[in-house]
Amino acid sequence: MRKIVIAGNWKMFKTQAETQEFLQGFLPYLDESPEGREVILCPPFTDLSLLSQSLHGSLIHLGAQNVHWEEYAAYTGEISGPMLTEIGVRFVIVGHSERRQYFGETDATVNLRVRAAQRFGLTPILCVGETKQQRDAGEAESVITLQLDKGLLDIDQNNLVIAYEPIWAIGTGDTCEATEANRIISLIRSKLSNPNVSIQYGGSVKPNNIDEIMAQPEIDGVLVGGASLEPESFARIVNFQSV
Repeated sequence: MRKIVIAGNWKMFKTQAETQEFLQGFLPYLDESPEGREVILCPPFTDLSLLSQSLHGSLIHLGAQNVHWEEYAAYTGEISGPMLTEIGVRFVIVGHSERRQYFGETDATVNLRVRAAQRFGLTPILCVGETKQQRDAGEAESVITLQLDKGLLDIDQNNLVIAYEPIWAIGTGDTCEATEANRIISLIRSKLSNPNVSIQYGGSVKPNNIDEIMAQPEIDGVLVGGASLEPESFARIVNFQSV
């Protein structure tokens, strides 16, 4: 059974004070949320402990934005799986395009991180997607297939979420057409051994397009960036209207 998974990726936004203010505005909206929707907040590392305490007993799961493949080692600036699970983190974003573009992530290192996440009891949210140049060249399908082939090597697909994030739509305001996102996500699903893996769409998701996105039969949720930073807008996304 595929689950609806809605995750907010805060990237490098929100101090602890701002996080507390967000929760005060956001949590009351969850009283309106239909059953069966998994809601995840993925804040900066400095907010994880605060959220772990504040979200205890709520309907929100805690996610991190990255994880290293080693349990412990001399890797300055990295964070390990046990460090995350110790404070109640359940999900982790792996292979986000910004990590690939700005910090040298490759399909090989993404695979190592996905495997580590599962090894330490986390559910990875594996991000895949093509650039504008790749799409214009007709390479979107082949690029995504390669990312899946390498990223899913030796991965347990029973403990996995995939996010399709066309890089050209992230933070640009240029959203992929819902029907096209559905087509690509159908392609992704055809490459999996487990048809029940939840597959999200990510890329300029907003309150004014969430209903259309979630009306698509292959889309099981969204990975939200900027629109997850405001309580009202993220609540509207979480409480999308089925059509």
